[in-house]
Amino acid sequence: MKALVGLLSATMLAGCGYVDYDPASAPPATQANSTVPAERAAPAAMGAPKDSFRLTMPPESVTPADLNVLFWTDAQREARFRDMESWFPGIEVDAPAAARTFPKGATYSEELQTRIAKFVTDTNAAGIMVLKDGQLRHEAYGLGFKPDQRWTSFSVAKSFTSTLLGAAVKDGWISSLQDPVTKYLPEMEGSAYEGVTVEQIATMTSGVRWNESYTDPNSDVAKMGAIVAAQGEDAIVTQLKALPREAPAGEKFVYKTGETNLIGVLVERATGQSLAEYAKLKIVDPAGFEGPLFWMIEPSGRNIGGCCLSITLGDYARMGQFALEGGNGVVPSGWFDKAGSPQVSFGDNGFGYGYQWWTYPDGNYGAQGIFGQAITIVPEERLVVAVVSNWPTATSGEYRSEWQKLVTAIATAD
Repeated sequence: MKALVGLLSATMLAGCGYVDYDPASAPPATQANSTVPAERAAPAAMGAPKDSFRLTMPPESVTPADLNVLFWTDAQREARFRDMESWFPGIEVDAPAAARTFPKGATYSEELQTRIAKFVTDTNAAGIMVLKDGQLRHEAYGLGFKPDQRWTSFSVAKSFTSTLLGAAVKDGWISSLQDPVTKYLPEMEGSAYEGVTVEQIATMTSGVRWNESYTDPNSDVAKMGAIVAAQGEDAIVTQLKALPREAPAGEKFVYKTGETNLIGVLVERATGQSLAEYAKLKIVDPAGFEGPLFWMIEPSGRNIGGCCLSITLGDYARMGQFALEGGNGVVPSGWFDKAGSPQVSFGDNGFGYGYQWWTYPDGNYGAQGIFGQAITIVPEERLVVAVVSNWPTATSGEYRSEWQKLVTAIATAD
């Protein structure tokens, strides 16, 4: 794909505004959509064991007024980011019987340890973990966060959804990334998405107009929670099919949380499983997670592809190690090499976008989420660095820059 210059909105909240949820209207988590041909319906034996996942609901005392994440106080964020299942509905899946463990590596210099500790304090980080050559080189916590607690991901989840897209290709549920979106979502025929490929929504280059602003109440992303689905459709499909085209498909990058949510619908349709269930089979178990994964759902009962899963700090690092090692046969050979390469380039500075992963100079790539969540992978150094945080603001160029500088310091350390 030729280099493209686009809107660099690297860290946006992915559809986490609260809307009323009616569990009675939600389809069962394992129910395949009726538009999936019978021959494509996933055999029950391929799904996660039924006792390994469960629907969770917040207490009845939780009201919509409690749940505008962008307006939580610092104290509320600090408490709730590690307990999102008490505030939002979702699907929780069990960890495998045995977690992957990492042998203890050499201790970093006192100078670097001090620098990491200062970063944790200065950026309000809840935890940092460093894996080098498959060894645990450093682990630090703040904000009273514990190794066995989960922390929310925000848009880091996009990279999980991308990985599940790759798994669906490997499993044959999706024939090719060059397939048109309408092959899997036929109700989008006649919309601006007709002729758009699966790969183009994975790289956010559909050319369909989208406003991701969180300060504009009339933006497309702000409206996501208010869209009423047309009969027999998912709300995100109803919303996206009404949007106009602003550029030819493949020629313009615009960051669109809506399109990651659309990938989530597409993967669930194709596999006949929720993202959380499929993640149990394709990420949680093969990566050897140590704790259960919680993934928020939207009113239809579908997991939110662009946001809002919760896992331990160690499991953020395990996800990075899983990607670094190529996906353990779960995705097509070379998937992460391509997913973590700049399919879209933002000029000549080395920054770009792959398949729902941000790309950085020198062949590095990673996942990013607002309020300071990140998994950064440095393939040349066999390095994974994960961080979860409670930044005082949703986005911060200064904090993100300091993170990149810290990763560089770690990558060049003995």
